[in-house]
Amino acid sequence: MNIHEYQAKEVLRGFGTPVPRGKAAFTVEEAVAAARELGGPVWVVKAQIHAGGRGKGGGVKVVRSIEDVEKEARRMLGMTLVTHQTGPHGRLVKRLYIEDGSAIERELYLSALVDRETSHIAFIASTEGGMDIEAVAHDTPEKIKTFQIEPAAGYSPYVGNNIASALKLKGDQAKQLGAVIKSIYDAFIAKDMSLLEINPLVVTKDGKVVCLDAKINFDDNALYRHKDIQALRDLDEEDPAEVEASKYDLSYIKLDGEIGCMVNGAGLAMATMDIIKLYGSEPANFLDVGGGATKEKVTQAFKIIVSDPNVKGILVNIFGGIMKCDIIAEGIIAAAKEVSLKVPLVVRLEGTNVELGKKILADSGLPILSASDLADAAQKIVKAVKEKK
Repeated sequence: MNIHEYQAKEVLRGFGTPVPRGKAAFTVEEAVAAARELGGPVWVVKAQIHAGGRGKGGGVKVVRSIEDVEKEARRMLGMTLVTHQTGPHGRLVKRLYIEDGSAIERELYLSALVDRETSHIAFIASTEGGMDIEAVAHDTPEKIKTFQIEPAAGYSPYVGNNIASALKLKGDQAKQLGAVIKSIYDAFIAKDMSLLEINPLVVTKDGKVVCLDAKINFDDNALYRHKDIQALRDLDEEDPAEVEASKYDLSYIKLDGEIGCMVNGAGLAMATMDIIKLYGSEPANFLDVGGGATKEKVTQAFKIIVSDPNVKGILVNIFGGIMKCDIIAEGIIAAAKEVSLKVPLVVRLEGTNVELGKKILADSGLPILSASDLADAAQKIVKAVKEKK
C-alpha cells in the first residue's frame, strides 16, 4: 500500500524525523489558508499523487507570495499530471501539500528497503539526490552505496557514521544524519514498511539535515496490525478493479494484454502468464484467488476479469488441493451466466474432484473449452482469441 507525501511526513514526524512544516489542502481556499498559517515568505505547492517525477511534470512549484500560492493551487487542482511513473494517461490531482520553503545547500538521496536476497533492511545512499536519481543509478552506479543492517543486532550508531561518510557529512551534520537514520529505521520496523525513500534529503544553508520529500510503501500482509495506516489509503489513486478485488481478498493486478487469467497460487499464476506469452499473446491480468476460495469469491474474480474491456478471452487454470475443482466449476458457471459471457473461455482443472468439476462444466450448456494441461489450455485460448478477431 502506498500513501501520499504529506501522510508519509506525518508518519515520520511521529518518530522524530525532521521534515518541513506543511499542511494538506483539498481546495484553493484551503491552500491559501495553509500558506497564511505557515507564514512564508517562501512556500512550496506540491501536487499529491502516488507517483514520482512530479517536479518535472509541473506538479511542484516554489512561490513567494500568497497570490502565487492561490494561482498554482488553482492550476494544479483538477489537472491531469503526467510523469514518467504515471504513464501517458497521468493522474488526476485532487489534493495538494503546502509546505515551508527550504534554503537548500545540498541535495542527497536516502532510502530504506527490504533486501530480499539477504533478508536484511538495507539503506541506500547517494550524494547525487534530486530529480535525476534514476539517471545516476543508470549512468554512475558507483555513486550509490548500500548499507545492510543485521536483523539480530538492529540499528547501531556505526551505520549512521558509515552513511554520513558516504554522503560526505561531518561533525554536527553527521550527528544529525545519524538521528535521522535511527528515526527512519524505527519507523520502518514499527509500521512494517517495505520501502521508505527520501529524495531529496537536504542540507540547508543553516546546516540542518531535513527530509524534503518522503515516499512510503507498506507491506500489505501486515496492514491488519496497523489500522491507522489503513485509514490513510486513497482509493482514488488505485485501479478500480484492484480496489474491488481487495474487498474479496483477491490478489489482482491489471496488465496490458488481452487474455484474462484466473489461477490459484501465485507461482501457478506466473507460469500461466508466461505460457500465454510463449504461445503468442499477452496476459490481461494477474489474479490469484487463493487456496481456499468459495464459489462466491470465484464468481467475483470472474466478474472483475470480464469488467476489463481489453479482455478478449479468459483462461482459468486451477489445481485443486484445498480448493476443490467442483467449487471452481460452480463459480465459473454462476459468473458466466451473470455477466452474459461474450468472449472465449478455456478451463483447465486438475486435482481434488476434477472429474466432477469437468462434468459440471460440460453439463452447463455454456461454450466452455476444456483443456488437458497448461500448454493445451494456453494454445486453445490464444487460438480462440485470434479466430474471434
